[in-house]
Amino acid sequence: MTRRLPVLLALLALLSLSSSALARNCAITIEADDLMTFNLKTIRVPGDCVQLRVTLKHVGRMPAQAMGHNWVLTESRDHRDVGLAGGRMKLADAYLPRNDPRVIAHTPVIGGGQSVDVVFPTARLRKGGNYTYFCSFPGHWSMMKGTLVFD
Repeated sequence: MTRRLPVLLALLALLSLSSSALARNCAITIEADDLMTFNLKTIRVPGDCVQLRVTLKHVGRMPAQAMGHNWVLTESRDHRDVGLAGGRMKLADAYLPRNDPRVIAHTPVIGGGQSVDVVFPTARLRKGGNYTYFCSFPGHWSMMKGTLVFD
């Protein structure tokens, strides 16, 4: 019996290692331009991703103060209200209410030629959940948006 214990412990260690090895850190790059559009309308995130890195590239030329963009993720039911509330905030706040629990993840606002990353755990996402990503720059949230699908 005592000989089997080390073998069992080794097998358990291998099983836990293999399950964590199957979990992935995933990444997506999305572009925004001076015409208030994202190049992607849908982002699909595999369910085995434990962390997501979103890289936002502003491929336009205008500065953040005039045509800045960010990437904000909320549940779809919260998109409008967060967008409206952000319109009352400042550029330094990324045009988002501070510490708003409805915001799952977001980047700062950037200008033309810049890029920025946000990394967040997918633990806040539900498989089959309804998520909208958008730019919270005043007036952009209603047209500059897309859907995030967590499979």
